[in-house]
Amino acid sequence: MTVQADTRLRRLPERGSQDFDLACSIIDEARICHVGFTLDEQPYVIPMALGRDGKNLLLHGSVVSRVMLNLTGGLPCCVTITHLDGLVLARSAFHSSMNYRSLMIFGSACEISDLEQKNRGLDILVEHLAPGRRVELRGSTRKELNATTLLSLPIEAFSIKSRSGPPSDAASDIDAAVWAGVVPFRLITDEALDAPDMTMNIPLPDYLRTL
Repeated sequence: MTVQADTRLRRLPERGSQDFDLACSIIDEARICHVGFTLDEQPYVIPMALGRDGKNLLLHGSVVSRVMLNLTGGLPCCVTITHLDGLVLARSAFHSSMNYRSLMIFGSACEISDLEQKNRGLDILVEHLAPGRRVELRGSTRKELNATTLLSLPIEAFSIKSRSGPPSDAASDIDAAVWAGVVPFRLITDEALDAPDMTMNIPLPDYLRTL
């Protein structure tokens, strides 16, 4: 479904992009997104796990979830993803900023109801969160599939905005006796913790050691 969303950037348009490959890279690096929509004149923003199947963003949730029920019904939404890459500390508060990559995707999601495609989509979600894990897990049962809604949102109407690089100080501030520069940020994992009810001494899988 093609959405006629206004994706033009009015503030600092030079930081904008319509590069599809860049949009995909932002999605592929993320483990969480936020889905915004309006229902009965009340705005909501809901955090969700995500995955990508080619040119489509995948979302999932309970079949009894009000969010899923309304998104399945064609309710327009906006999915946002942001990566914070660093604090940009200028010699003044006004010129300080952040380095980031952000993506907004606009549209209406469609439900994936075919069981084979639904299984495949849920496998993609599992692999997105922890690459290599799906082969270790049992297959989803029919009951589990029936309890889950899987949605596909086309990556068609989207807007990217990003910033990188050092501070852009005013010329009059350059000689100020204040440290200026960038404090890089990155997402890392900590040591994995065994579930307290594990009955066997199972070593940490290699794919988690490299996650």
